[in-house]
Amino acid sequence: MTDLDPRQVLPHRDPFAFITTIDEVVPGESARCSWVLTGEEAFFAGHFPGRPTLPGVLMLEALAQTGAIAALQDERFAGKLLLFGGVDKARFRRQVLPGDTLTLEMTMGRMSARAGKGSGTASVGGEVACQADLLFVVADAQ
Repeated sequence: MTDLDPRQVLPHRDPFAFITTIDEVVPGESARCSWVLTGEEAFFAGHFPGRPTLPGVLMLEALAQTGAIAALQDERFAGKLLLFGGVDKARFRRQVLPGDTLTLEMTMGRMSARAGKGSGTASVGGEVACQADLLFVVADAQ
């Protein structure tokens, strides 16, 4: 685990800050983070009553936040805002439940001053829950 606090790296705040810990980061190349799902998250109450399940779109957002951590640690992107540009090849392979810890891994691909892409995997206990290729757009933070 690193000494980095996700709140010091990402602009996201509750209720949309999903990264609990930054476990490893190679600036501009990759990141591995964790999201501990306590079961107290508001979305579990409605998705689905009696069978709470993490929404797949939130797994994609957590992967995007992991990729943003890798990119924002690269001095080329310091002070920038990374926005979703697209999602390709998204596949959901298992449910993620209250009490699970989601391990998020992103490997960055091509990155330019205006955009980039990465490939990610979200897993629980080594079992793949979601895989996707993500595209992002680089914007000024202000």
